[in-house]
Amino acid sequence: MLFGLEEAAVAELAAGVRPAAATHGRSEPGEIEPGVAGEVFARAAWSCIAEPGDGTAGALVDRLGAGPALAAVLDPGTPDRLAALLADAGGAEDLGSDLEPALQRWRPRLSSADVIRALRQAARVSARLAIPGDDVWPCGVDDLGHHAPIALWWRGIAPALTSLPNSIALVGARAATGYGEHVAMEASAGLVDRGFTIVSGAAYGIDGMAHRAALASSGLTAAFLAGGVDRFYPSGHDALLGRIVAAGAVLSELPCGAAPTKWRFLQRNRLIAASSTATVVLEAGWRSGSLNTAGHAAALGRPLGAVPGPVTSPTSAGCHRLIREYDAVCVTTAAEMAELVGDRVVQVPLDLPGDVVGGQRTSDQIRVFDALSARSPRTVHDIARRAGLSVAAVQGSLGALDLDGAARERETGWVRAST
Repeated sequence: MLFGLEEAAVAELAAGVRPAAATHGRSEPGEIEPGVAGEVFARAAWSCIAEPGDGTAGALVDRLGAGPALAAVLDPGTPDRLAALLADAGGAEDLGSDLEPALQRWRPRLSSADVIRALRQAARVSARLAIPGDDVWPCGVDDLGHHAPIALWWRGIAPALTSLPNSIALVGARAATGYGEHVAMEASAGLVDRGFTIVSGAAYGIDGMAHRAALASSGLTAAFLAGGVDRFYPSGHDALLGRIVAAGAVLSELPCGAAPTKWRFLQRNRLIAASSTATVVLEAGWRSGSLNTAGHAAALGRPLGAVPGPVTSPTSAGCHRLIREYDAVCVTTAAEMAELVGDRVVQVPLDLPGDVVGGQRTSDQIRVFDALSARSPRTVHDIARRAGLSVAAVQGSLGALDLDGAARERETGWVRAST
């Protein structure tokens, strides 16, 4: 038995998401490598249990290994017992106070059925699971430390992943102007001609144009999603994402079936910044989510560029803000963007303002709000499972959202306020 399942069943599930051979740049499934099945299944399970960027989960997996960490969490022991295991593995001083809250937010998601469902759905859509040490693993994400992804689900061709060490992220506003889309098209095509892979988030506006131009120039492009790779988002980009799967790669740290939420978009942005050698913001409003990606790039010490726009355009105010207040490099052409990845590293302040990363709500409040429905009342325990938080954290966040007028309690549970 392995994690409460027959070892043969675990091996079969893991084999469905592991490439055994590559044909014309595309990976095909096959028999799982000896000793790898447990590691693959455990990391798939962690992607179902922990929300993206969960530093406690990352530290636990780093110190114990994915399999032993999963087994320890499945054991109905106390946090003290888990702390003892960590101490034996080399120290738990910085995790002691985090273990109990972490166990409370993980336990509602400890379901082998969810992991089995995710693995089977991944196999159905020819999705694969990359883990650290794989040839296709984007090593840049390791710079996130304990907040790095435990595993990455992906669809596409392997060269799109192996080329990420020579990539540039192009991001910007969803409500892009004709000017912004023109700049994105020229920048993406020019960078592809210089041998760069284009990384973005497949959103409407700048992201979509960056991907399209890369494909039109016969280049490689990678799109990071905030939900499962089996459910393309936004739905209006189904055709575009299908083309990216055919000639590039679509990646996510969330399992198949997972829905995109505001919190997951914010966490997805850190992968766009970390997997690339530089980030360029092409067009962005004063409080655009693209500035969140810029903040992650700054925190990682990645070069950061911003394209200026008309001073009268609110859709370029965020770019001007990065240049004026955060020392981003002003870039106007693909050649200048390519120069960002030279020896020079832009030192950008790490404390980008709070309105860049989601307004005045805390991260827990954002996750709880994402887990609420405007129509169907949900219980605190259901919200905790959906948000990946402890019941206590959910109760505290619901109280704050209630005071803010963003959530309301009904007889059968909590809902989003109509406003």
